[in-house]
Amino acid sequence: MNLVTPDAGLLFWMTVIFGVVLLLLWKFGFPIITYSLDKRNRRIEQSLRDAREIQDRMEQWTKDHARMLEETRAQQAEILRKASETGNGIIASARAAAKEQADKILADATAEIEARKQDALNDISREVAEVSVRVAEKILRSRLSDEGEARHYLDTMIDEASKTDMLD
Repeated sequence: MNLVTPDAGLLFWMTVIFGVVLLLLWKFGFPIITYSLDKRNRRIEQSLRDAREIQDRMEQWTKDHARMLEETRAQQAEILRKASETGNGIIASARAAAKEQADKILADATAEIEARKQDALNDISREVAEVSVRVAEKILRSRLSDEGEARHYLDTMIDEASKTDMLD
């Protein structure tokens, strides 16, 4: 048996066996192989469709996320603006109230100072009047210690009083 140049019987049986194997494969093997390949192909196509769908969803979610993020930033900016305006309003209100209260305190203090000043002036005037009366009393006592001088002084005073009464 020479394998390099086979004889006709060997070729015949090899062809018959090859045909039987081919027939068995055609009948039983290839359908299973093609079914498995088709099934695998369908699974790959389904996976690709699912991947595309997931990719589309992810893109939509990314867009939604970006939109929500932008809306959130806008709301945050609006909240900060309102808070700033409210804070500025509160500060302005507090300043106005403080200024009003300071003006009231200043006006009250000025009125009290004026009242105390007037009281002090009245006290000083009273003191000056009392001191003047005492000084005048001492001067008069010293000048009027003599009876003749006292009469002369009284006469002068009466004359002056009568002149002023006539002028009126």
